[in-house]
Amino acid sequence: MPSITPLTIYCATTMLILAYLLGSIPSAVWIGKKYYGVDIREQGSKNAGTTNMMRVLGRRAAAPVFALDFLKGFVAVTIIQMLQYDDIVGNNDIINLKIAALFAAVLGHIFPIFAGFRGGKGVATLVGAVTGIVPSIALLCFGVWLLVLICTHYVSLGSIIAGCCFPIFTLISPNTNKINLSFIVFSFVIALLLVATHRKNIKRLLTHTESKTYIWHPRKTAPPTESAATNDESDR
Repeated sequence: MPSITPLTIYCATTMLILAYLLGSIPSAVWIGKKYYGVDIREQGSKNAGTTNMMRVLGRRAAAPVFALDFLKGFVAVTIIQMLQYDDIVGNNDIINLKIAALFAAVLGHIFPIFAGFRGGKGVATLVGAVTGIVPSIALLCFGVWLLVLICTHYVSLGSIIAGCCFPIFTLISPNTNKINLSFIVFSFVIALLLVATHRKNIKRLLTHTESKTYIWHPRKTAPPTESAATNDESDR
């Protein structure tokens, strides 16, 4: 059995550092400051993520934030696949390194080096990373999240329930070639972490004080005024 080489260690380490740097791209902070003149971390829930962007600045601001956060997680784990061309790196090694890259990317989102180590919860980045490992499971979890959101209008509740479904979908998944013991353990860890990071949300849900989010909220029609016209122009 060939022994691990310094070059392999160097490549794997570099990719994990790159995963953290990708996760550190503070899309919500940069978009909020550049196009809306606000630091999203000082508004609403003070969370640099898609949900807070939607509540504070609207769908037009939230959509690119979600896309970029999803993409940076997806890319962070996908680049690990290049190590398959190293003869001493097996399939289990690839999966383990992808899991490590996922944690690095999410850590970067929560503690971004490019934004004073003040980021978001990393849910969109996590979804993107899981999609890069096992797309079918990510799609099922997204479906659960969307269904809960449509029925209850609570993003946090959707995230918690989808996270708890993650290990269940992992255990019943037919993609045995892409899932090893490490990934199964990882799925349970993620479920626990999502519950832990949403402790405040759970308290607000129990007391019925959690904010609701409406994806297709009907616009309120009002007679056009000079002030409204000015605001509409500035939002374009």
